Amino acid sequence: MKKIVGLIFKIPVYFYKFCISPYMISSCRFIPSCSTYAIDMFSKFMPHVAIYKIFLRILKCNPFYSDRNNEKF
Repeated sequence: MKKIVGLIFKIPVYFYKFCISPYMISSCRFIPSCSTYAIDMFSKFMPHVAIYKIFLRILKCNPFYSDRNNEKF
């Protein structure tokens, strides 16, 4: 059951990764990219936990986010 629900959530991510993302400017600040991270999270966690982790990651993936703990001078 977990795999089926995870697959349902992975399909839109795969669609974005292979059909939409190649036509956009690469701007993800993380490695692996956010779409790869989302697929990994749906593989490892229950959907509600994966969605929470992906949501936090996407919030950090913008030019205005500053992680003061990892800031190097």
